[in-house]
Amino acid sequence: MRANKNLFWILAVFCLLLSGVYIFWHIIDQGNVEWVGALGIGLAGVLSAFLAFYLGRVFSAQGGDLPEDRLDSDIDDGDPEMGFYSPWSWWPVILAGSASLMLLGFAVGTWITFIGVALVLVAIVGWVYEYYRGYFAR
Repeated sequence: MRANKNLFWILAVFCLLLSGVYIFWHIIDQGNVEWVGALGIGLAGVLSAFLAFYLGRVFSAQGGDLPEDRLDSDIDDGDPEMGFYSPWSWWPVILAGSASLMLLGFAVGTWITFIGVALVLVAIVGWVYEYYRGYFAR
């Protein structure tokens, strides 16, 4: 986590300096400031600073390095419980396809969005209630 924090601080400084260079370069070229690019690059630097600050606070609150941060740690040193995921489930694929159809509807035609929303709802209900019925019920 220390490496991530340092990388985000470096990225924040780079983006803020790049925003200044962008403003200076555009003033030399056009004679005025192009605000969209300057603010976009500057806000990317601010976002990187927010993330670096958050990671720094989390790093100091956890009381030491995680096993992932140490070079002498083994795989077994980390937390083995990552959650439960169904390797045979097709519902995430159906959900991704229906979400893609819904977002395609925003770009192509509004009527496709309604079909995508209906399929998204079916996929979410199917994924949530996957273990309540059928062969894998608990």
